[in-house]
Amino acid sequence: MALSVTRIPTDHLRRRGGRAGNRASEKRWGVILAGGDGSRLLPLTRLLTGDERPKQFCSIGGDETLLERTSRRVSLSIAAENTAVIVTETHEAFYRSALNHMASENLVIQPVNKGTAPAILYSLLRIDKVAPNATAAFFPSDHHFSDDERFMSHVEAAFDAVAARPDLVILLGITPDAPEEQYGWIEPGQSVHANASGHFYQVRRFWEKPSRPLAQELMEKGCLWNSFVMIGQVRALLAMIREALPDLYRRFALIKELDLLAEQKLACQLYGSIPSINFSQAVLANRPEDLALFPVSGIEWSDLGEPARVISTFGPRQGASALARVA
Repeated sequence: MALSVTRIPTDHLRRRGGRAGNRASEKRWGVILAGGDGSRLLPLTRLLTGDERPKQFCSIGGDETLLERTSRRVSLSIAAENTAVIVTETHEAFYRSALNHMASENLVIQPVNKGTAPAILYSLLRIDKVAPNATAAFFPSDHHFSDDERFMSHVEAAFDAVAARPDLVILLGITPDAPEEQYGWIEPGQSVHANASGHFYQVRRFWEKPSRPLAQELMEKGCLWNSFVMIGQVRALLAMIREALPDLYRRFALIKELDLLAEQKLACQLYGSIPSINFSQAVLANRPEDLALFPVSGIEWSDLGEPARVISTFGPRQGASALARVA
């Protein structure tokens, strides 16, 4: 199907400086997901760095680490005091110096990495303690965007859409430029909302790592790559998780009643007793009725998940040399 794409202006991002003084921005939170192990790229980063540093703590394609670049990107729309980062304790040697400026309440530390579902639930419950009426945006810490301001203008549009339709969780889908087999794809349905920035579409279904012929077919049908950037009210996101993973939600729910020290002790117990759970598979794919898809066009995007993607993103010479510059 042909999707309607609107050019979104970006000048307001510079003018607002993250909207730190705007009352609406006080209800905005950003969560940077930085707890992953980067296992697919680890053989290369291990070879280059001599340690077990996941890719989000590496400088790839520039002088900043991917986490630092993500933090700068997020700051275009979300105030620093409303930005949380979720990390994994086993990576402390790599994040300690980069995040020592953060308030302890904004640093969510998992004892171990058990996948994206526990990480997202834990982050939401932390925010729910202080801002239950907030809208939260989630950002992977280790992706590349060719135009940060243009991308964040789509995040702004999604915040506006959630304000009008608080029942929806918005996923940002990247307009593909190739039939990529290693990405997740999202098939859009009919338009369920529109604002000045464009149309937001029903999610018909998810396609995870399709064969090349199927990926070609999905591309021709107007399907989008799943960026895993999502925006929704904290209450809506928690309700979606409660419906999809009731046992996990029940076990974690006590977190929002505890102080930070007691919470961390409970987290150690919880993470020691749960399996690894993928949020896309366990929650998003099972709750398409709660979602809307917003197309992102005009930028290049990569999850930098494999060495070949790093080279294709930054070019043979630049990509190879960039990988060697580790913070």
